[in-house]
Amino acid sequence: MIAPSLLSANFLNLSSEIEMLNKSDADWIHLDIMDGVFVPNITFGFPVIRQIKKIATKPLDVHLMIIKPERYIKEFKDAGADILTVHYEASTHLHRTLEQIRSMGMKAGVSINPHSSVSLLENIIEYTDLVLLMSVNPGFGGQKFIHGIYQKISETKELISKNNPSCLIEIDGGVDIENAEKLFKSGADILVAGNAVFSSQNPAKTISDIRSKRVK
Repeated sequence: MIAPSLLSANFLNLSSEIEMLNKSDADWIHLDIMDGVFVPNITFGFPVIRQIKKIATKPLDVHLMIIKPERYIKEFKDAGADILTVHYEASTHLHRTLEQIRSMGMKAGVSINPHSSVSLLENIIEYTDLVLLMSVNPGFGGQKFIHGIYQKISETKELISKNNPSCLIEIDGGVDIENAEKLFKSGADILVAGNAVFSSQNPAKTISDIRSKRVK
C-alpha cells in the first residue's frame, strides 16, 4: 500500500491536494503530527485534521510524534483518525495506550526511531496492528534515506511471523521510486511517500509508479 504524507503538500492549496489523493491510487493519507518536544518541529492539530476528514475518502493514517500520546487518543479518534501510531520512545505505558487505541475502533501502530532496536517490540507486538519503521530521523520531510532500514524490516518481519502474522510493516522517510521495490521485497507492506510525491510534476502518476513496485 501507499500512504502519501501531507507533510510535503502545499498547505495553501490543501483541499485540492487531498482531492488529488482521493482520485489517485493512494491507499491511505498519512498525517504527521509533531509537538516541537519529541521532535524539533511543529505541524498541525485537531482543527486541521477535522477539516481533512470532511473531504478525504481514504483512511487517515495518523502518526503521532508527540510525548505522552495517551493524553489525546480520544481527541484524535473524534478528529477522524482511522489508524493511530505512537512512538515506543514517547509512551511510558505502551501496552495500555495500544489497548486504548484499539478499544476506540482504530488500528493501533507503534513506531521506532532509526536508532531503536526491533527487539524492543517483542513484548507488545501481539497488541499491535502496525509497526512503523522510521527510515529518517523524525521531524522534517525530505531527509536522506537511512539504508539500515532493510535489515530492520527483515528483523521485524521475523518477529511478526512468530507472534502476530497479521501485523503490517510501514516505512516512513526518504521513500521514492528508486527504493520502493527493494522496500517491498524486504517485507514492507505500506510505504509513506511525501517529498517524492508532492515535489513531482505529476503526483498522482508518482503514487501509481511507486505502488507498481510492490511484490506481485
